[in-house]
Amino acid sequence: MADQTTATTQAPEESGGLPQFQFQHWAGQIGYLLILFVALYVLISKVFAPRIRRVFDERARVISEAITSARAVQTESAAQAEAAKRALADARASAQKLASDSKAKVNAEAAEREAVLESDLAQKQAQAEARIRSARDAAMGHLSDVATDAAQAMVEKLTGAKTSREAIAAAVAKA
Repeated sequence: MADQTTATTQAPEESGGLPQFQFQHWAGQIGYLLILFVALYVLISKVFAPRIRRVFDERARVISEAITSARAVQTESAAQAEAAKRALADARASAQKLASDSKAKVNAEAAEREAVLESDLAQKQAQAEARIRSARDAAMGHLSDVATDAAQAMVEKLTGAKTSREAIAAAVAKA
């Protein structure tokens, strides 16, 4: 029995080490390798690669659509910005035109009011001058009466004699 245990224990040592490196096992290993290679090749080429390709294609499509959408949005926003600039320029021009029209209207109204006021003032001034003239003429008319009365009073005071009003009026009128 001891011979058997030594024989079984010596058999692996005599075989030369690991079975993978023994030529007698290589045919089976190469066969399994070919079978696994073909199976993996078929799985990769028929299952995994198409799925990966679809993912890459979908990703490229999504990126392309996103870029196209972004460019469209950018173009639209540029158009809207340009429209807003034009609208702002139009609004400014309209506001300036409205302001100048309003200013012209206010100036015209002010000039009209000024003309009316000047006309009223000229009319009032003419009336005042007429009243002054009539008052002056009335005063001048009464001045001869006052002068006649004053002269009569002075003659009476100086001479003590009473003189006729007509004589004194004629003397005042000559003077």
